[in-house]
Amino acid sequence: MKALLLSKYNHLELTDLPSPAPGPDELLIQVSACGICGSDVHGYDGSTGRRIPPIVMGHEAAGVVTAVGPEVKDFAPGDRVTFDSTVYCGKCEYCLKGEVNLCNQRQVIGVSCGEYRRAGAFAEFLTVPARIAYQLPASFSFAEAAMLEAVSVALHGVAVTEMKGGETVLVIGAGMIGLLLLQAARVAGCSRIFVSDVDATRLALAKELGADVTMLASGASLTEEVLRMTGNVGVDVVLEAVGREETIAAGIDCTRKGGTVTLVGNISPQIMLPLQKVVSRQIRLQGSCASAGEYPQAIELIANGKIKVDSLITAIAPLSEGPSWFERLHAREPNLMKIVLDPRSTAAAGATR
Repeated sequence: MKALLLSKYNHLELTDLPSPAPGPDELLIQVSACGICGSDVHGYDGSTGRRIPPIVMGHEAAGVVTAVGPEVKDFAPGDRVTFDSTVYCGKCEYCLKGEVNLCNQRQVIGVSCGEYRRAGAFAEFLTVPARIAYQLPASFSFAEAAMLEAVSVALHGVAVTEMKGGETVLVIGAGMIGLLLLQAARVAGCSRIFVSDVDATRLALAKELGADVTMLASGASLTEEVLRMTGNVGVDVVLEAVGREETIAAGIDCTRKGGTVTLVGNISPQIMLPLQKVVSRQIRLQGSCASAGEYPQAIELIANGKIKVDSLITAIAPLSEGPSWFERLHAREPNLMKIVLDPRSTAAAGATR
């Protein structure tokens, strides 16, 4: 099969690899779409340490079942499916509580680290355990389905925040996850949503997707603007979608006493925390990791139009163009959002939106 192999850091090549065969509880999937995640771009240059070459990356994917293992009962060849990026055991204490994202044996598709190596979906074929797969509605395009992983991450971030409805919310960062957090917060019944970023183009898209207020600001200027617009009180909830020390500190400053800062962004492995502000103002810091069963909700919300993903897809391209798209994303070319690669031979070259 054809696959996009990270043979060394900063070098992807289209190559031939052996086609996988499904295990007893697995599906063999012909991949029809796989999105390039920000974590793949960071893995591409080795900055995360979680894409150790050689590895086929890619975990935001969908396709068609071509074969099933003998223990599989709920899927058959020809089914259109997507699948969780997390491979969980289904047996540990966390899985039994439904917290599959915290599984003791958790692995992520398309990741190679010190503990494990699992091939990803930038390839013509992929095997996954049937327990992590979901049927797709006939109305779903495969490109839309490649967005489900990111949507489920946003829904999980909102879920662990434990909103009751009516909150004022600040989303910091108008990248892919930030724009989906904006929409997920709206679904949760938030009354007013601010979105901040340092990119005017992304803020324009946030406005189109339902932000009440957009702010081209960061740091102290962002805090000043938020406090001005909330009567010097601050917002009830901050959804932080960047993961840097300065953006987390600003999020804490923008939160009211007793409010919540949910940390979804994950760029910096370690930060300095303004502890006195958190303690004296009784601010709750909530981490959010991947997703835990939000895929069915994500499918429903995209299907009924309550979460929109089409405008977030910049281009749909064949797998052979993967190296050039990675180079452009790694160089932080402006106005690129989600790039979806299609490994099928019938993929239209460079289709854009």
